[in-house]
Amino acid sequence: MSRLFGFLFGLASGALVGATVAILLAPESGQDLRGELRSRMQRFSDELKEAAAQRRAELEAQLEAMRNPHGEIPLEQR
Repeated sequence: MSRLFGFLFGLASGALVGATVAILLAPESGQDLRGELRSRMQRFSDELKEAAAQRRAELEAQLEAMRNPHGEIPLEQR
Protein backbone atom coordinates (compact mmCIF):
# COMPACT_ATOMS: atom_id res chain seq x y z
CA MET A 1 0.00 0.00 0.00
CA SER A 2 2.80 2.41 0.84
CA ARG A 3 4.49 1.71 -2.52
CA LEU A 4 1.26 2.68 -4.32
CA PHE A 5 0.94 5.83 -2.22
CA GLY A 6 4.58 6.72 -2.93
CA PHE A 7 4.06 6.18 -6.65
CA LEU A 8 0.91 8.31 -6.73
CA PHE A 9 2.60 11.05 -4.70
CA GLY A 10 5.59 11.05 -7.04
CA LEU A 11 3.31 11.11 -10.08
CA ALA A 12 1.28 14.04 -8.74
CA SER A 13 4.33 16.04 -7.65
CA GLY A 14 6.05 15.39 -10.98
CA ALA A 15 2.97 16.56 -12.88
CA LEU A 16 2.81 19.70 -10.73
CA VAL A 17 6.49 20.49 -11.26
CA GLY A 18 6.20 19.79 -14.99
CA ALA A 19 3.16 22.05 -15.36
CA THR A 20 4.88 24.84 -13.42
CA VAL A 21 8.03 24.64 -15.55
CA ALA A 22 5.96 24.57 -18.74
CA ILE A 23 4.05 27.69 -17.71
CA LEU A 24 7.21 29.55 -16.74
CA LEU A 25 9.08 28.64 -19.92
CA ALA A 26 6.21 29.05 -22.39
CA PRO A 27 7.18 31.48 -25.17
CA GLU A 28 3.68 32.98 -25.47
CA SER A 29 0.75 33.74 -23.23
CA GLY A 30 -1.88 31.08 -22.81
CA GLN A 31 -4.42 32.89 -24.98
CA ASP A 32 -1.91 33.39 -27.81
CA LEU A 33 -0.77 29.79 -27.58
CA ARG A 34 -4.34 28.48 -27.70
CA GLY A 35 -5.07 30.67 -30.71
CA GLU A 36 -1.97 29.41 -32.51
CA LEU A 37 -2.84 25.79 -31.73
CA ARG A 38 -6.40 26.36 -32.91
CA SER A 39 -5.25 27.82 -36.24
CA ARG A 40 -2.71 25.01 -36.76
CA MET A 41 -5.37 22.39 -36.07
CA GLN A 42 -7.74 24.11 -38.52
CA ARG A 43 -5.06 24.15 -41.25
CA PHE A 44 -4.24 20.51 -40.55
CA SER A 45 -7.92 19.58 -40.71
CA ASP A 46 -8.36 21.43 -44.00
CA GLU A 47 -5.29 19.76 -45.51
CA LEU A 48 -6.49 16.37 -44.31
CA LYS A 49 -9.93 16.88 -45.86
CA GLU A 50 -8.37 18.00 -49.15
CA ALA A 51 -6.03 15.00 -49.24
CA ALA A 52 -8.92 12.65 -48.45
CA ALA A 53 -11.02 14.16 -51.26
CA GLN A 54 -8.15 13.79 -53.73
CA ARG A 55 -7.52 10.20 -52.69
CA ARG A 56 -11.22 9.41 -52.93
CA ALA A 57 -11.31 10.81 -56.48
CA GLU A 58 -8.28 8.69 -57.40
CA LEU A 59 -9.83 5.55 -55.95
CA GLU A 60 -13.16 6.21 -57.67
CA ALA A 61 -11.33 6.61 -61.00
CA GLN A 62 -9.48 3.34 -60.39
CA LEU A 63 -12.72 1.60 -59.50
CA GLU A 64 -14.41 2.89 -62.64
CA ALA A 65 -11.44 1.73 -64.72
CA MET A 66 -11.69 -1.73 -63.16
CA ARG A 67 -15.43 -1.88 -63.79
CA ASN A 68 -14.98 -0.77 -67.38
CA PRO A 69 -11.60 -2.13 -68.58
CA HIS A 70 -12.18 -1.55 -72.33
CA GLY A 71 -13.14 2.10 -72.07
CA GLU A 72 -16.75 1.49 -73.03
CA ILE A 73 -19.34 4.07 -72.06
CA PRO A 74 -21.90 2.58 -69.63
CA LEU A 75 -25.47 2.35 -70.93
CA GLU A 76 -26.83 4.81 -68.37
CA GLN A 77 -24.37 7.49 -69.58
CA ARG A 78 -25.06 7.09 -73.35
